[in-house]
Formats: sequence, C-alpha cells, structure tokens
Amino acid sequence: MKLNKLLFGMALTSMATSAMAFDYQHIRNATAKIHYGNNTFLVDPYLAPKGSYEGFAGTPNSQLRNPLIEMKQPAEEVIKGIDAVIVTHTHDDHWDKKAQEVLPKNIPIFVQNAGDAQLIRSQGFKDVRVMGANTDFNGVKLTRIKGGQHGSDEMYANPQLAELLGDAMGFVMQGKDEKSLYIVGDTVWNEAVEQAVNQFKPDVIVMNTGYAQINGSTDGIIMGKDDVAKMAKFRPQAEIVTVHMDAVNHGAVTSDEMRQFVKQQQLEKQVAVPKEGQVVSFK
Repeated sequence: MKLNKLLFGMALTSMATSAMAFDYQHIRNATAKIHYGNNTFLVDPYLAPKGSYEGFAGTPNSQLRNPLIEMKQPAEEVIKGIDAVIVTHTHDDHWDKKAQEVLPKNIPIFVQNAGDAQLIRSQGFKDVRVMGANTDFNGVKLTRIKGGQHGSDEMYANPQLAELLGDAMGFVMQGKDEKSLYIVGDTVWNEAVEQAVNQFKPDVIVMNTGYAQINGSTDGIIMGKDDVAKMAKFRPQAEIVTVHMDAVNHGAVTSDEMRQFVKQQQLEKQVAVPKEGQVVSFK
C-alpha cells in the first residue's frame, strides 16, 4: 500500500472486470476530489486553514478552533481542474466561507433542495442546480438520496434541534463504464441508507464516520465505527471508504481509532481509512 495511492479491488476485481477506474481523493473531513467519467467533482468543500473558525457551540470540545488539522494543499490548489461542486448540505464544515471565496462564481454546484440553492445563489454563484434522480452532468448520472437523518430520533423530536441539524443528502454517482459510488453523507444508519444500498447496489461506499456529537447526548449525529462493520456485512460486495474524522471539534472517533477498529475486525481488504491528500483508486 503506497503512501499516496491506495489500490482497492484485490478481492473484488472479478465482480467488475469491465468497469473503468475512478479515483477518490480525500482532502479533509468530508471534502473529496473525485475523478469520475472524465469529470472532476469537488464534494463538500471545507477549505479554510487550520483554526480559522470557532468550535461548534453546544458540542463537545467547543473551545477548540476548527478545522483542527490542515489540508495537504492550499485551497487554491485543491480547486484546480474541477468541473463541478456537490454540496450535500450547507453546514459550515461542508460549505465554508473559504470555499465561497475561492470557487469560481460560474462553477456548476449541485445541492439537495431549493433552500440550499437559494442560499448559495445569494452568495453570488450563478449555476446552482438541485440534484434529482439521474441528473446528468457530462454523461455522469447523479441521484439524490433523500431521507438521511443528521441525528437520532430523539434529537429530531426537538423542533429547535431538528431545525439546527436540518437535512443532509447522500448521493449516488453512476457512469456508463465506471463502478457506482454512493456517498452516504451526514446521517445515522436508517432505513433510507438501507434502501439506497438495496436499490443501487453500489460498488463503492463512502461513509462519514467521525461520530460527531452534541452536548447532552451520547448518540452520534453521523455514523461511527459500528456502522462501518454493519455496512461491511450489509453490502459485502462493496469497497468502503471512511472519512469525516479528525477535523472538527465534536468528532468522537479519530481516523487512527478507525484504522485500529478496521484491523481488529479484519476488514482491511474491504475498508480504507485514507489520510489527508491520499487517493483511493478503484480498478
């Protein structure tokens, strides 16, 4: 396993021998640069230097400043060569002020709903599109996965907290020859996730697994270690990437802890936990 390139598919190659390769580069947190079907997508850009923002109020370790870690490249390098941006939701660690400053105002941006589209248009962006089912972008099909839940049922029973947590989509990316990709997004495990996996049978699944928390609850507002093991059993044919760790103050699972867990569960051939800047290539 090379430092800058993780090669997947050793045990799964025979299941998709005709599929073309695509690359997933982990930038930081949930930010990714995906080279897929002759396009380069930037997902959930969180591009500010380390310590630029106050910690999230009402969450553990809020005295710490976000992001907690640096990217391997400056924002201006990260955005080079991108064709479109996908914003799963507009929380600050998925769509930050730095991204709003450095991204070209005419770059196509895909969002989950009209509310997010209106917000991003108000920030000066000219080409904001709501993702639906099989939304086409240069031959790549993008499908919004609705029903994700950015916290527990108990949290969403509190109207004020439910409004704060809001909606966060997942999405599926499909190409004519490429393996299918499911970005699960900021959600706990629920029926919508299971339905998406059963419907699309994705070859690759990216999970946000930092188990971020809010004060007063031990439940996560996104997935954690146990969900990785659950997904590995639920979709054993899939190659899994785990991200959204180390970079925000309220995360309860680090990437080192996840790597240890993956090793203990003997999931190294199925699950990758990339470091910032690393590329996972799916052959």
